[in-house]
This record gives sequence, C-alpha cells and structure tokens, in this order.
Amino acid sequence: MEKDGTEKDQLMKVLTPREIVSELDKYIIGQDQAKRSVAIALRNRWRRQQVPPELRDEIAPKNIIMIGPTGVGKTEIARRLARLAKSPFLKVEATKFTEVGYVGRDVEAIVRDLTELAVNMAKKEEQESVKVKARELAEERLLDILLPRKKEELRGEEEGEKEKILEVVRTEKTESSSTREKLRRMLRKGKLDERYVELEVTDSNVPMVEIFSAAGLEEMEFNVKEVFGNIFPSKKKKRRVKIPEATEIIFQEESQKLIDMDRVIESAVRMTEQNGIIFLDELDKIAGSESSYGPDVSREGVQRDLLPIVEGSTVITKYGMVKTDHILFIAAGAFNVSRPSDLLPEFQGRFPIRVELDSLSMDDFVRILTEPKNALIIQYKALLATEGIELLFEDSAVREIASMASDVNERTENIGARRLHTVMEKLLDEISYDAPDMTAKSVPITKKYVEEKLADILEDENLSRYIL
Repeated sequence: MEKDGTEKDQLMKVLTPREIVSELDKYIIGQDQAKRSVAIALRNRWRRQQVPPELRDEIAPKNIIMIGPTGVGKTEIARRLARLAKSPFLKVEATKFTEVGYVGRDVEAIVRDLTELAVNMAKKEEQESVKVKARELAEERLLDILLPRKKEELRGEEEGEKEKILEVVRTEKTESSSTREKLRRMLRKGKLDERYVELEVTDSNVPMVEIFSAAGLEEMEFNVKEVFGNIFPSKKKKRRVKIPEATEIIFQEESQKLIDMDRVIESAVRMTEQNGIIFLDELDKIAGSESSYGPDVSREGVQRDLLPIVEGSTVITKYGMVKTDHILFIAAGAFNVSRPSDLLPEFQGRFPIRVELDSLSMDDFVRILTEPKNALIIQYKALLATEGIELLFEDSAVREIASMASDVNERTENIGARRLHTVMEKLLDEISYDAPDMTAKSVPITKKYVEEKLADILEDENLSRYIL
C-alpha cells in the first residue's frame, strides 16, 4: 500500500502539456510543434496510469520521429524532457549498432545501458533517504578512531542489560564518554579538520582482464566480469587522510551498507519499464537503400533488430528481465538523403507521431544568444566573471554575431545553432587568452569589434569553411 501511495504522489507531480512546453521554452527557442508532441507523449504516460489495470497494458506509448537538420534542438528537447520527468534517459546513435553477424553492438545493449542508468538513479534516491542515519554512523566510527573505546566498554555494550559490569568500569566509561562528547562538539564545529587519521579502505584496483565480445555477447561479457570480480578478493589498504575526507569516505561506506539493493533493483526495473526514454539519433542513416550488397547490407538488418525492442519485448539484463513495451522511443534524423518512408513499414508503424523541425533563422539565433536560461552569452559572461572581467554585449553586436553565423551556415554546411559556438569561440578567443593579465575589468563587445575580429575570415570562403 505504501508503494502505491508513493507512485500516486509521483504521478500527481506530472506537469500538464502546457506547463511542459513552458519549461522547454526556457531552454529551447522555437520548434513549438515538436515541444507540443513530446509534452503530449509525456502526459499520456500519466494518463495511462489512471486507466483501469486491464486496459493499462494495452495502451502503447506514442513514439515520435523528429525530422530536421542538425543543430535545431532535437536532442536538447528529448534531454530536457527526460530531466523534467526525472526519467532514465539514454541517447544512442543508430549507426553504432549493427545486424547480428556483423561487427558492432547488439541492440539489446541499449536496454541494458538504460537499466544501469535507472539503477544509479534509484541508488542515489535510496542513499538520500538513509543519509541522516549514515552521517550518524560515520560520526560514531570517526570518534572511535579518534578515541578508541576500552575493551571493557565494548564488552559492556555487547552484554547489554546484564548487570555484571564493575562499578570502576562505569566510572571510567562516564569519564571517557564526556571526552567523547567534547570530541564530538569539536568535530561538528570543524576544529579537528586539520588533523589526520588512518583509515583502512578497500583497494579498488583489480587485475585488468580484457574482454573481447562480438555482437550479441554483451551478456557473457558482464557475467565474466562478475566472475573475475568474485575470484579476486577485495584488498584492504591504509590511507592517511584529513578528518573531512575521512568523514566522506566513511559516510559512503555506511551508506552502501544501509542501502537495500533488492529494493533499489526492483525500483530501477520498474522505472525503466514505465518511465524510460530512449533517444535514437541518426535514424536516417539506417534507412533502407536500394543497394542490397556492399557496406549498406546491414542497414535494414539494424531496423529488424531494433523492431522487437520498439515493439515490446523482454531483454535479459544482470538485474533481471526488463520489458520494453512501455519505454518511450524518440527517434531523430536529418532525412536529407533518405525519407521516413524508406524505413521498414512495420518500423514506421511503431512511430505514429512525425514532427518536422524548422531551420533556424537569424532572428532565432539572436534569441538563442540571449533568451534561454543557459544562453551562450550568459555562459561566456559567467566564465570570464571568474577572472574579474565583465563582458558588455551591445544589441547591435549580438545581431551581428547572429547574422554572421546565419551567413556562414548558408554559404557552407548548415549546422544550425552549433555554428554560434564556433563564432563565439573565435570572437572571444583573444579575451579568453589574455583575461588573467588584463587590467581593464569591463570589456564592451560592439558591432565594430565583431566585424574586426571576424571580417577577414568571412571574406575568405576557404578560411570560413575550416575555421567557422
């Protein structure tokens, strides 16, 4: 009953589609249709949990294909969505996988990697819940190191309520406990931070065993690793560290002891199956071509191998069986050579939502530079503020940067908003280099400054091709 209550509390916190789009707007400029589609897909998960149990398993996730050139925000939309939903999120490139029988990764490794991420997330949550208890135990262990207990005291604790302890021992215990309390107060106030203690820690260096595995043998790979890990016992080594570092080391050890790994794994598998998001990038690169031989022979095979996972199957992982029926798949590709219709018909059918993302204009570039919470100009200002330098960007300079980035995209390869990174890096190269030695603490970035720094490169098409 408690578990059901927790799940309901989590579901109540799910944002409405309008709120999801509003959150995405803080980081991504434009692409309203794509934001609407992913917002609806995320909300549908919450809706599925509300329907009667007999119908719940019948409702399949509404997978999405995002079509658009590079650098327009496809990956960022998926990543931000996962962060909002607090879901396990994995980005993979479709070209890294191959048909069984060829050299490359097995597609089932995607689900294993996602489950591993979910286990780490669940472990962090569990660690957070035992943090207070772990801190208390770490403090006691540290005090034991600073003031070792007498054998009589330890024996007295073990005997518990038995009244066989000598009166003398009780007196000594009172004296030592008052010393222990003094040490505790000093420890909490940070007065012992400069003291060193000797700790016995587990040596993490294990013998290197190289495992070579072909496609389809990842399962054997991690099993072999586990076997070798058990063969070689963990070695202990002594380290001399300061009190704050010792506290952290002991805290981590105590946290691990308190964590219930069975509950963590159960939670992680459930999280993967119900909330997992897999982002399949470069889907257009595995779209079928007319060629049925040569290097393209395995493209259609990758789709056939991906199909059972997208359709819903059970994958064996080291944490148990994981069903993929309700994992949300978001695929993306430029589709400038191939088209979504070149994909296998049954594969297309598993991605009912198609969204075309717009190319970015100069006005979009201006907004990207200034509006998002993580805008490039905000990032560069913060970086150089660490050197005591304030960058002052004039509006005309921002428009000139956007204009130049847009111009280079048209003349050479269109890489979308990523062009702004190269332009900004080239523009601020000199300031970034000289920053520690500069006497001027305020640097205005004007339109004239931008033109001077980038004019030569823009005029020479060969230079702009390779530098910007």
